[in-house]
Amino acid sequence: MKVFLTIILLTAYCLPLTATIRYVSHEGSNTPPYLTWETAADSIMSAINISVFGDTIYVANGIYEEQVIMIPGLTLIGAGMDSCVIDTRGLVKPIGFAAVTVEDSSVFKGFQVIVANSRTRIAIKSDTANAVIEANKLKNALWGILSRLSNSLVINNIFQNFEKGISITNSESLIINNQFINVKRGVEIDAFNGNYYPVVEKNVISCDGFGVIVEFNSRPTIRNNIIFLNGDGADGYQGGGSDTAWVYNNLVISEGNYNFTEGLNNTIVPTIEFNNFLIGNFTDAGINVENFNIIKNNNIMNSPRGIIQDPGDSPIIQYNNSWNNTINYGGFTPDSTNLSVDPMVVSEDSLDFHLQMFSPLIDAGDPDILDIDETRSDIGLHGGLFGERYEYIDLAPKPPRNLSAIIDSNFIALTWNPNTESDFNSYNIFRDTTANFTADSTTFVIGLIDTFYLHIIPPGIDAFYYKLTATDNQGNESQPSEELAVIITSVNEYPAAVSNYQLYQNYPNPFNPSTKIAYKLEERGYVKLYVYDIKGELIDVLVNQVQDAGYYEVEFGRGLIHQAQSTAKQLASGIYIYQIMIKSENSIPVFTDMKKMLMIK
Repeated sequence: MKVFLTIILLTAYCLPLTATIRYVSHEGSNTPPYLTWETAADSIMSAINISVFGDTIYVANGIYEEQVIMIPGLTLIGAGMDSCVIDTRGLVKPIGFAAVTVEDSSVFKGFQVIVANSRTRIAIKSDTANAVIEANKLKNALWGILSRLSNSLVINNIFQNFEKGISITNSESLIINNQFINVKRGVEIDAFNGNYYPVVEKNVISCDGFGVIVEFNSRPTIRNNIIFLNGDGADGYQGGGSDTAWVYNNLVISEGNYNFTEGLNNTIVPTIEFNNFLIGNFTDAGINVENFNIIKNNNIMNSPRGIIQDPGDSPIIQYNNSWNNTINYGGFTPDSTNLSVDPMVVSEDSLDFHLQMFSPLIDAGDPDILDIDETRSDIGLHGGLFGERYEYIDLAPKPPRNLSAIIDSNFIALTWNPNTESDFNSYNIFRDTTANFTADSTTFVIGLIDTFYLHIIPPGIDAFYYKLTATDNQGNESQPSEELAVIITSVNEYPAAVSNYQLYQNYPNPFNPSTKIAYKLEERGYVKLYVYDIKGELIDVLVNQVQDAGYYEVEFGRGLIHQAQSTAKQLASGIYIYQIMIKSENSIPVFTDMKKMLMIK
């Protein structure tokens, strides 16, 4: 069937010897048979009505307020998705209305299609059509593409503001390299039986419902997609009755503090999941596993729940890594092939999840699965059959975090969070009596492997300032930590530190698309953390709640970047200001501070 589909799609691009080229433009004279731009038709349907199988119609820039119904074998090419618009908002729309109907062996390319949002309206309808739908922008309807009994190529399109971006039934369509913005469901797949093998590949889906959902029977392959979840109850992949689904090398990101969010939810469906990478706030599960599922070479991190198995089921769960989740593995005891280690990716902030050199996930996957270079599979996004060949780079460790001080009568005790890189070697401590000092050989104090250090306080010193770096086995040294100020007072000859509340400089800075902001609380209190632009307009409220004493990090930027374009919250390059305000449990202000950060596109 796949060979047949490929032949059909290629045939759609080939013109027979008798093919005619026609033109549509509001600047033409509207003179049939519309064979030049000067005599171009004023409407698309005027040109279609005199066309036959194999003809091509070129459409100039402009707004065409009409319903388009193509004929089989027609190639319809617009001047571009931003400037050639089919707008049906002003038309009478009966139930089941489709702005564009694509017929068998046809090509629809280069348009923007706008449909006033309604639960009965469709941007493109494709029934019994082996068609090519390419490089279009579709907006505002229940369905972006509704396809039944259709084996089409849907490629390089943009879907914006839909309940369902693409809905296919009994189809072996190829859905490749599309972008879905502000959709409830990105791709919905079902079938009356299990003899269909559609492919969903290399799409970017931003949704508050389901990235890809398989309703009945079909046997899809879902691979190399990026799925952003930005709503309560959202799932990256939801399987509910498919015969078999193959889910490979997908990146699923939960963008905020949502409820009941899952990365990959395998309800009932037999699913094979290899080399997926899930990161963020999966409150229900990063991967929810039931019987018949085969879960291998996946990486889940920074979530309340990693891989969760339903009681009584016996799936195959091997060669995964669940790291820095509140619950890494739940409902079962993982075997020795499943890890809980720092994956050592290149950069979480820039969504670069390639593995660094010396990552413990290199060649740690299922030995029966090979990477593209024919070595044993890596665990994670870029390993396995549908991964990629790349060079591991040797990066310095992350800067140490949460450098803190406890001060006694004659010493300062420094502590910090341990680094977790597998090639970590030691820490370097730097100290000066002047703020904003440079961490170099002149201020170096000591190298050590522990996460604490005691400093005897000499007489006559009013303040000490500390920084910390981390080094790896190859001698790479991290950037310095945030500077810690310890101010020494003399009250009854017992010194005290006054740096127990702190707002840290964001990192990275400058940033694109996102950055992290850290702060520290001495005691439980009510915390407000705001971000403003340089004009003082409020951009985002990152924290607005009671928190216990401790060290916290929050992320700014990525969620705004991936919101629907209509929200007008896209981040522009420039300076932003973030401010923290803390009140005690008695509602007494105890700390406030603000800092600047720079966004560069």
